[in-house]
Amino acid sequence: MAQPSGTQPSEPRRAPEDQPVQVEEATEATPELLGALRRLLPQLSASAPPLTEDRLRAVLAHPGVHLFVARVGDQVRGTLTLTALPLASGLRATIEDVVVDEVARGQGLGRALTEAALTKAATLGARTVDLTSRPSREAANRLYQRLGFQQRQTNVYRFDLAVQAARAEG
Repeated sequence: MAQPSGTQPSEPRRAPEDQPVQVEEATEATPELLGALRRLLPQLSASAPPLTEDRLRAVLAHPGVHLFVARVGDQVRGTLTLTALPLASGLRATIEDVVVDEVARGQGLGRALTEAALTKAATLGARTVDLTSRPSREAANRLYQRLGFQQRQTNVYRFDLAVQAARAEG
C-alpha cells in the first residue's frame, strides 16, 4: 500500500479482528487529514471550535507538537497529539486530544496511538509523559493504567480566558 503524502509510517499493528492498524505521524495538512479531524474531534469535545485548515497547519508546524493518526485500512479512525516542550525543569511531554472513532473503539487503536506517542517522547528525551482523562471515559482510563500510567494526586485547574474577557467587556 502506498504511503499517504504528509505522514511518516510506523510499524503496522493488528487489531483483534485482524484488520491492519497503521499509526503515522502527520506532517502535512491534507484535505483527508482535515476532514478526518473534523469528524473525530467532536466525538472528544462538543465545545471545541471547528478545526480550520490554518489552525491545522499551525499545529503541524509547531516544533513541540506531534500529531499521530491511526488508520484501519484507508480510513483515519483515531488521533492523538503529543506535546513536548523544553522547560527549565526538563522536557515536558503530554498526551492530549486522544480520540478513537466510535465505530473503531475496542480494536486497539488507542493502545497503538499511545504506544507510538510514548516511543516518540522517549526518542525526544522526555523522562515522563502526562495525560488527563475524564473519569467517565472508563475504557480509556483502564487502557492508560494497563499501559503503566499511574494516577497522580494533583489538582487540575483551568482559567477560561474567553469567560474572563466577556466579563471584562460586560
